[in-house]
Amino acid sequence: MHLVRWRPIRAECRILSACLLLAGVLAAPASAQTAGEGLSPTLANIKATHTVRIGYRESSPPFSFLDHSNRPIGYSLELCDAIVEEIGTEVDDANLKVDYVKVTSDDRIPAVVQNKIDLECGSTTANSERAKQVAFSPLIFVAGTKLMVPKASGVTQIADLKGKTVVVTKGTTNEQAINNVNAKQSLGLNVVTSPDHEQSYQMLVDGKADAFATDDILLYGLIARHKSQDKFRVTGDYLSYDPYGIMYRKGEKQMKDVVERAFRRLASNRDIVPLYNKWFIARLPTGEKLNVAISPQLEEAFKVLDETQ
Repeated sequence: MHLVRWRPIRAECRILSACLLLAGVLAAPASAQTAGEGLSPTLANIKATHTVRIGYRESSPPFSFLDHSNRPIGYSLELCDAIVEEIGTEVDDANLKVDYVKVTSDDRIPAVVQNKIDLECGSTTANSERAKQVAFSPLIFVAGTKLMVPKASGVTQIADLKGKTVVVTKGTTNEQAINNVNAKQSLGLNVVTSPDHEQSYQMLVDGKADAFATDDILLYGLIARHKSQDKFRVTGDYLSYDPYGIMYRKGEKQMKDVVERAFRRLASNRDIVPLYNKWFIARLPTGEKLNVAISPQLEEAFKVLDETQ
């Protein structure tokens, strides 16, 4: 599914602040592309086509999901709007189009590597294994694997699911986390996969699984979106650590500089709390409320960012 729209970006993107920048990203600023210099492959293609291809997820609220008009929206997409604006400066084109390309957990990394998209703006964990194939923006969120179970269930931790069925979304770090804990604790879990978070959720609804394991924030988002607070709950200890980032092609220093420059510019505003509240505390454009407080890790990142300004 491809959806195309023209710039300019939404006004609220300009108040965005990249609280999650690593200290190294705030080092000496990179200078913009000057006339006559060559462009990296990604930027050259964007300049030639006047288009940035953004990979989005259909069911990863509040990072990347569809509104009631089937338009991609979310926290990650707002971050990518800021990157697109910086790309426009780099390639000297203030009227870039955005072509939205649907991706899944399983095909998002190949989509970047095979040059099908320029930015992947979803809920993707940035880890060392994936960094062998793709590049990541500075940190945008921190999550971890937990369990969604029926509210009436007695399950409070992974060990309570011994011998039962757990669904995970194919191609996620959660799949690896569940398989690891299953082997380590000899739980005898029946681990099944589905193509996307929405389908994993539906397996739990249909009674085909006893639990759905994925990042806690995505579980809260799905419960809110389906208004199923009276049916399901999130439980258990964290089974993984999942720092999120925006993906793009590896090995293009100029693209890396553009992405990091976009984050530095956002960071200089120091207004991440209103943005966080928009997507994680306030009512979403689709009507749900997550009511997920800022984590200690994010609070610390805010402090570090303030100290570096």
